[in-house]
Amino acid sequence: MISTSSRWSAAVSSIAVTLGLLGVWAVVANREWVSPIFLPAPQATFDALVQGLSHGELFGLTLGTIKRMAYGWALASLIGIALGALIGTSATLRAWLQPMLEVIRPLPASAIMPIAIALIGLSPAMVLVVIAFGAVWPVLLATVHGFATMEPRLHEVGRVLRLSPLAFVFKIGLPNALPDALAGMRLSLTVSLILAIVGEMLASQQGLGQAILQAARAFRSAELFAGVALLGVIGFASNALLGAAERRLLRWKQP
Repeated sequence: MISTSSRWSAAVSSIAVTLGLLGVWAVVANREWVSPIFLPAPQATFDALVQGLSHGELFGLTLGTIKRMAYGWALASLIGIALGALIGTSATLRAWLQPMLEVIRPLPASAIMPIAIALIGLSPAMVLVVIAFGAVWPVLLATVHGFATMEPRLHEVGRVLRLSPLAFVFKIGLPNALPDALAGMRLSLTVSLILAIVGEMLASQQGLGQAILQAARAFRSAELFAGVALLGVIGFASNALLGAAERRLLRWKQP
C-alpha cells in the first residue's frame, strides 16, 4: 500500500511540475518568442475557456463529445466483456479466433472510417461504430486474458457445484477476470475520447473536435488551446472516476 505521505508528495510534485510548465508557457507567449497567432498566453486561453463555457457554445459541444465518448465506450465495454468471456472460457474458440483477432486488432480505427462512411454515411451512428470498433480491443483482449489465466481449480469448483456455463461465467469467471477487464476499460476510455474527437473532425459532427478544427482553420489560437485544455480535463476526470470505481469494485482484492 502507498502511504499517505507518499501520495501527498506525489501530488505536490505533480502540481509543481504543472505550474512550472504553465510558467514557461507564459514567458514564451508574453515575450512573443512564438507568434500570438499560434501560441496564445495562458490568460487569453483561460478567458476564451470561460467565455466559451458561460456565453458561447462550448459547454454544449463539450457535453456532446462526452456523450459520444461515453456511448461508444459503454458499447465497446459490453461487447468486449461478452466476447472476451466467450472466447476466454473456450480453448477451442481461442485457437480458432486468435489468428483473426491478431490480424484485425492492429488496424487503426481511423483507417476503417472511410469504410464506415461508405456503409453508414456521415452520421452520429458512424462515429459511434468507429469508436466502438477502436475501443473494444483493450477490453476484449484483457477479458480473454483474465478468463484464460484463471486458476484451473476454479473450473473444478464449477463442475462440483454443477454450475451451468453461464452461471460459471457470472459467479466465478467474471469476478476472477474483473481486474483485467477493468484495466482494459481504462485504456478503452482514452481510445474512446480520441476517436470521438477524430470522428467529429472528419464527419462534421457537433462537438469539441469540430470546434477545435474550426478554431485552427480560423487561426483563433486562444479558442483552439481552450478546446485542447478541455479535452485534457475530460480525460483526467473520466480516468479518475473510473479509477475510483475500480478501487471500490476491487476492494475485496486489497490486502
